Amino acid sequence: MDDPLTLNGINGATGEYLVPPMTAAAAADLARGRPPEGLLASWFRAVVSVLKRPKLGLPMDVDPTNVGRAGWAVVLPAAAPPELLAAVQPLIDHRKKSVPPDRCKVLQYRPGEGMKPWLARHGVAPGTVDPRKVPYYVTLVGGPTDIPFDFQYLLDVEYAVGRLAFDTPDQLRRYAESVAAFETAGAVKNAKELVYWGPRHAADRSTQMSADALVTPLADGTPDDPPPAAAQSYRSRTFKGADATKARLLETLHGTPPAVLFTASHGMGWPKDDARQRPAQGALLAQDWPGFGQVGPQHYLTAAEVEDSANVGGLVAFLFACYGAGTPAFDNFLTERGRGPVAVAPAPFVAALPQRLLSHPNGPALAVVGHVERAWGYSIKPPGAGSQVGPFRDFLGRVMAGEPVGHATKSFSERYAVLSSELLSYLDPSAGVPKPTATELAACWVERNDAQNYVLLGDPAARLRPSDLKG
Repeated sequence: MDDPLTLNGINGATGEYLVPPMTAAAAADLARGRPPEGLLASWFRAVVSVLKRPKLGLPMDVDPTNVGRAGWAVVLPAAAPPELLAAVQPLIDHRKKSVPPDRCKVLQYRPGEGMKPWLARHGVAPGTVDPRKVPYYVTLVGGPTDIPFDFQYLLDVEYAVGRLAFDTPDQLRRYAESVAAFETAGAVKNAKELVYWGPRHAADRSTQMSADALVTPLADGTPDDPPPAAAQSYRSRTFKGADATKARLLETLHGTPPAVLFTASHGMGWPKDDARQRPAQGALLAQDWPGFGQVGPQHYLTAAEVEDSANVGGLVAFLFACYGAGTPAFDNFLTERGRGPVAVAPAPFVAALPQRLLSHPNGPALAVVGHVERAWGYSIKPPGAGSQVGPFRDFLGRVMAGEPVGHATKSFSERYAVLSSELLSYLDPSAGVPKPTATELAACWVERNDAQNYVLLGDPAARLRPSDLKG
């Protein structure tokens, strides 16, 4: 019998799974409504046009962790109001102090523009990163209705891409000013500490997997790899299972701030016409939840519960949760037979919790990494490979070492590119690979989309200051 595929996410209206566990064969039935010659074709052509180039990334003489050499840009929608540029100007002015003029740019995104035409308009092609034309570090300014998530996914294959999306220009200005202040202050308030938080619910395969196969090997290490915190001389605290309560998470956010926070939990999801969707989608479900069939606000953490007195300034957070970073308008995985993709929201949006952390009045976080859409168990246990925490370990280690957060996420975008290439080989009759079964094709489709949907919210050039953290 097929091992059920495990999806992340709890329906806030019912207290049940957003999508029940299913076999790979059932997933194949749901994925068959997406013909490769239609919706998928442009995706695969774009990604593979990058992969077929003789090299990827920056010129060999450019260190990607040196923002001054790699370059930095903001990208605003072509129709952006003047106050949007004015709000991000403090960050632009700050970057200009360390990035040469020919590598520090303000660029535009035009409605409906794909990644490849956008690059071509600026004089470069996929596979050719020229920081003097399009810098390596790219900060998108605007929500996914202005600059689509799809554009971010594809550009991030080669570039270090982040997004700043807020409800008001004042929130954007607060973030911009805070990054400049954090990087120039004489001291920082963050502890040299990594905090893990991961509920483990009874009769719930999803959080049992995330607690046992993700949080545990990261926090405790494995026979082959020490814990990433110890490898970088950081302290660590772990709240797992019974300790991963809502109160513990609130204490972490309202006490002395750690440098890094890593959470792995269910994210809350809501029907597209529910008034709770926009403020609570992606909220983190705590150990307090008693189980299926009942769920209330006391069981999950929303943006509104991060009080103005919280201490999240200078924090880098990784939120492994369904909809933890945002929500698309249409389901990236499932279709209704004969009706096409399932609508999940009136319009795509960035999640409220990371928005709150990145615009906090007591000092914003530096960056939040999370998932757009649901998170599948494939992120932790790919088919037939066992537990694979390498990309997560790599991200944490790079961030704690002081690398820019946008470069620290590259293992995720590289995995997405490799899986896209594998899926194309399945779909290309000239590739010379055995024709996959419907189940194998669906598994590859889901695994690839799951890898695609990790995004960075925040300035990709932001970084911790390891030598200045409180020991």
